[in-house]
Amino acid sequence: MRARRTLVVVSSLALVAGCGVLPELPDAVPDDITPTAAPSLVAHGGENLSPDGFDAVRRMAVRIRNVGCTGLSTGSGFAIDEHTLITNRHVVADSEVLQVSTYDGRDIEVTAASTAALADLAVVRTDDPLPSYPELGTADPEAGDPVTVVGYPEGGALTVTQGEVIGRTTDPLNENLGEVLVTDAPVEPGSSGSAALDGTGRVIGVVYAKTSDGRSMLIPLSTVRQLLGDEASFSALPPCS
Repeated sequence: MRARRTLVVVSSLALVAGCGVLPELPDAVPDDITPTAAPSLVAHGGENLSPDGFDAVRRMAVRIRNVGCTGLSTGSGFAIDEHTLITNRHVVADSEVLQVSTYDGRDIEVTAASTAALADLAVVRTDDPLPSYPELGTADPEAGDPVTVVGYPEGGALTVTQGEVIGRTTDPLNENLGEVLVTDAPVEPGSSGSAALDGTGRVIGVVYAKTSDGRSMLIPLSTVRQLLGDEASFSALPPCS
């Protein structure tokens, strides 16, 4: 059975035999970042929130189980509207069946999925309504800005981790993508496709990789918005073979 395949450490933070890892980032990148407190989040639809806002976080994050042609893998994703999820291309690739579950264990029926060629992104459509979804931010974060990652590492319990944006680097996996964000928010296999949120709970990126020295890499909000604004950027997920 294929091992869990989610997060590019790289080659997709996939724990697949033979995968390499990214080289450590240049020494010029600072490594003295201090994790920040969790943000206060604002949810849609008037949900009842706990004082720290984590109810909103849990409601918008989903676990994705990829029953594929040759094995099983897990990843994460998040809602952007009532029937649309964002995740990574490598989380849904080679799937025969995609199984999506919410923070409260409810199964959500998937109706379609499509993937982007330029970046490690995928869009998943659902028949059932999703519990909650965050706002997209207005701009990419800057170095030193807080970041919160919400996902299901190792396919287990929902986890919320915090850190800060360290800076930018050239994407080592998709040459035409340009720059991606580097943070010190902890991620693990299974975190691929997780939302990265700013201090007000708005999405500022999507987790897709982890470096060999433990830093997380994000597809920036600007790229996500660009691709979502162009339907030609995505094509239907091919059946597994």
